[in-house]
Amino acid sequence: MEDGRVMRLIGISTWVWESPLTDSSLPGLLAKIAAMGFDAVELPLENAGDFTSATVLESLAGNGLKPFLVGAMAPGRDLVAADPASVEKTQAYLEACVTMAGSIGSPTVCGPFYARTGRVWRMSREQRRDAYAELRRNLQPVAARAQEAGVVLGIEPLNRYETSLINTVDQALEALGPLLGNGVGLALDSYHLHIEERSVAAAVRAAGEHLVHVQVCGNDRGAPGGDQTDWKGFLQVLNEVGYTGPLNIESFTVDNAAIAVAASIWRPLAPSQDELAESGLAFLRSL
Repeated sequence: MEDGRVMRLIGISTWVWESPLTDSSLPGLLAKIAAMGFDAVELPLENAGDFTSATVLESLAGNGLKPFLVGAMAPGRDLVAADPASVEKTQAYLEACVTMAGSIGSPTVCGPFYARTGRVWRMSREQRRDAYAELRRNLQPVAARAQEAGVVLGIEPLNRYETSLINTVDQALEALGPLLGNGVGLALDSYHLHIEERSVAAAVRAAGEHLVHVQVCGNDRGAPGGDQTDWKGFLQVLNEVGYTGPLNIESFTVDNAAIAVAASIWRPLAPSQDELAESGLAFLRSL
């Protein structure tokens, strides 16, 4: 804390440049991120085995970055309204993420860990209640594994176009209930907040002590800064609830077909991905 301000780590996702992250690309990418001046890096483990803890630890030691692991709910990954085999496969993937996080020193594993990203369906109030109960049952074993590993699962609400299950902080609190504080917390993304919440500040206050991770980007999915977001107000409410974790820039490249389609990135969000990263970092430092 300095002059009432929390001095947070500022990080960035490797998704800004490429997907998937692998042992071959990881060392060079982390060296670039460190050279730009970032404090932290988000490492997406899209599939178990894409990269190894040994490569991560060696790269971290050489660059001084703090790691934060994130997961991806690709097709076939669902914890609700799915066949038992799909649920078990999803649990196994999430437990692999937890194991990786524990082995590289990431305090959290974050993502929309409930249904495949892009899967949407209508639900009555009763159907939603049942879906939330099913989510708790199927997430609980993973939460228990996270507690054993000293890791917290950060469950991320997504906007209405990417899921119909958990769009808001209030829905996340209802869905996760007794799991919160028991290996489970909330991960919030400024992009989704600005689409779904009537008040971003009220949503952050509602998340409160359960907030374990924050991702940031401009309202257009590009670099933070120069966009419509009230960034000073956003940081003020993060301070208010006592969040001292990182601010990690999450954006994506249009040059990777798979990730561009998954994230609906149809046009470049900056003259170059390096410029997106550097301008976002400079803006966040200025705050």
